Amino acid sequence: MNGSGSGRGRKIVLWRHGQTAWNLERRFQGTTDIELTETGVGQARRAARLLASLRPDAIVASDLRRAAATAAELVSVTGLGVTHDPALRETYAGAWQGLTHEEIVGQYGEQYAAWKRGEPVRRGGGELETEVADRAAPVVLEHADKLPDAGTLVVVSHGGTIRTTIGRLLGLEAHHWEGLGGLSNCCWSVLGEGARGWRLLEHNAGTLPEAVLGDDD
Repeated sequence: MNGSGSGRGRKIVLWRHGQTAWNLERRFQGTTDIELTETGVGQARRAARLLASLRPDAIVASDLRRAAATAAELVSVTGLGVTHDPALRETYAGAWQGLTHEEIVGQYGEQYAAWKRGEPVRRGGGELETEVADRAAPVVLEHADKLPDAGTLVVVSHGGTIRTTIGRLLGLEAHHWEGLGGLSNCCWSVLGEGARGWRLLEHNAGTLPEAVLGDDD
């Protein structure tokens, strides 16, 4: 599922939402609709000013509140509209959702270890990572295809969904996706269109390195 290779010079910026209380508690969010903290709103506002300098042409976002509120900060400084799509939600992880990292390791240790080894695992009885990519990557490509030549799309989503989407767009086998590190809150990755498809130009950019607090660590 690589890009068309048409050489149109498009870019996709995949931007993770700002901080939530559950991020701080290292509590697995998944599809649970958690709001940004005050710090998270500030992160989004600061990052939006940087991303606005890229002069994006379009914004698409997860409809979960933490992503929608992050996207709203970029809307406010660019004047662009935003399309909300549930296909860009975080990985659904069933029984894991709401548990802390320590609780997951304690209660589902072998399942967690298998996931970290790159095996296809339905964490908590939820989605496979490949299923997340199956729903999210086509939406990203659909919006990228509408861009003008050299245009830029900003995708506001979640750590796990962004990682799986990047893996899919780069044409990596699913067991290699863990090789892409997680994204810190309100950091982003940039894909650029090359002659042979999409290329990873930047990863976890946006600030000095910060700890990755989220479902994808």
